[in-house]
Parts: sequence; C-alpha cells; structure tokens
Amino acid sequence: MRIKLFNIREDERVFAEKWGEKHNHEIECTTNNLTLENVEQLENFDAISTQQLFKFDDRIYSELKKQGIKQIAGRAAGFDMFNIQEAEKNNITITNVPSYSPNAIAEFAVCRALELVRNINKIEKRVVNQDFTWDDQVIAKELRSMTVLVIGVGRIGKVSAKLFKGFGANVIGYDPNDQSLSEIEYVQDLNTALSKADLITLHVPANEDTLHIINEETISNMKNGAYIVNTSRGITVDTKALVSGLNTGKIHSAALDVYENEFEYFSYDYTNKIIKDELLLDLMNRDDVLISPHIAFYTTTAVQNMVEVALDSAMEVIETGTSVNTVK
Repeated sequence: MRIKLFNIREDERVFAEKWGEKHNHEIECTTNNLTLENVEQLENFDAISTQQLFKFDDRIYSELKKQGIKQIAGRAAGFDMFNIQEAEKNNITITNVPSYSPNAIAEFAVCRALELVRNINKIEKRVVNQDFTWDDQVIAKELRSMTVLVIGVGRIGKVSAKLFKGFGANVIGYDPNDQSLSEIEYVQDLNTALSKADLITLHVPANEDTLHIINEETISNMKNGAYIVNTSRGITVDTKALVSGLNTGKIHSAALDVYENEFEYFSYDYTNKIIKDELLLDLMNRDDVLISPHIAFYTTTAVQNMVEVALDSAMEVIETGTSVNTVK
C-alpha cells in the first residue's frame, strides 16, 4: 500500500516512517497542502492523510475520486475543514483522530488559566522595563477561591475539570450531550452557568451549535471580571464581542490558543512579514490577552498518536471500507 501524507512536519515524519516500516507500507511525505493543482499526483497512491487547517475546495472530492482515492485521514480531532456531504457524494470516507491526548490540551488550558489569574503577562512586561513594583494591577486570585466553568465536558473537558479540581477550584460543567463526570455539578442552562463562573474554559467542537457560543449576549451574563480560556476552536468565540468585553472590563482577561480567522497565520512563520489582520494584531498587543498559535495539543505523545491513528484509520478504510474513526 502507498500512502501520501500532506502538510507533514518533521516531528510527524519520524512516526510516519516508523509506522510504514512496521506495517510494510510505502510512506511518502510532503509539506505541501492537498490542492486541485497537485491532486493528479495521487494516481498511484492508495490512501492519503492531511492536517490542513483551512477548508478544502469542494471540487477536490470529485478529483480525488478520479484518482481512485477512497478516503482522507485527517490528523486531528477537528473536521470542519472537510465538506462531509461532498465527500460522501464521491464515495470518500473522512476519518479523524478523536482522542490523541486529552491531557495535552487540558494541561495547556490550566497553564494558561494560571497565567491569567496570576497576571503573568503584565508582570513579565514590567520586568522587561525594570519595573519591579507591586500594586493592584498585578495582585492575583487563587484558583481554590474561584468557580471554574467547563463548557464541553467530553474527553478533554473531563481531564480539564479534574485538573482544576486538583487546585481546589469549585468546578461546574455545561454540556447538553455528556453529563457523566460525577465529580462536578452540571448546570443545565448556559447563561445560568456563566453567571456563576469566575473562569470559563471551552472544550467544544466546531459546529452550528457552538458557533459564537461566546458572544455579546452570553458575555453580558458573565460575572464582572471573568476570565476566558479557549483551547477548542476559534469560531466558538465572537472575537469582536470578546474585545468589547475586555474594553469595558466585563472580561478581565482571555487566553486564546485558537482564533476564528487563524487559518492564514497560525502554523506559519510571519517573521519580518506584515500581518494584515487588525483584530489579530490588537489581540497580540494587549496586556489582557494571551495568544498562542493553536499549539495546546503539541506534545510528542499527541503527535505520535495523531500520525499513528490517522494511518491506522487509512489502512482500515482501504481494507474494510470503513473505520471506527469515520466522520459522519
């Protein structure tokens, strides 16, 4: 079997090549995106894998079908870059990696939450300017005195909730679909949950129900001075509404590992290049916002799992016609 991996990074390549050796399959890696311009290169391949963050051109699916490709193995949990209906029309199975390392993302969320609560960003900027003073701009709260709301208590949300409880926080959850974690209290109404929370952490997928789940209305129902951590998907937060909340003080500070317009920038090197997104520039230059480039998942354990599970799924589809990780 010949499998081609697009968007490959060097840290992924070593795991992909080891998987190929173990299963006696030929692996070819490229840093390029899968596009209409290079799809014809897949004529002699049996399977493909991608980690593309932006949406595929809908015409790609019919072109893949012409090349005999029957699947796309995404190397991530998210699948909003795919048009599932177009894929199905062309008999192409999409798979994802639903759980590569919940701990990686949950730990990062807690790490960023601590940075917000302890005003680390402000302290570090002061130290750079040789200002070593203490005042009410950098005095902190303690997690054990706070109520933390976990929005989305699935695989990652559960780990996040347990970690926050380990710090002594009162943890509540909002999740209409999964209320199986016995260690926390679930609140059935989102606005009620928001009104109880000092800190909100998001762990939801990107879909119609979660599009701008944090918006002007939901922000208005938060406590004054709330903290927000988003390590889920960029579209879950209405960024303009968030900035407005920061400007009024309704939101104390926010940590964003994802951004709704991230696809042009995150995972690319913009050193000495011009960033044209004024909203992103505003976020980057604020003392009350921590920006990171969709990197919460990025541990060696997670990368290995993402590559191996994606390739396992590709092989499974080719051999059986389906996979336990098929996206529907």
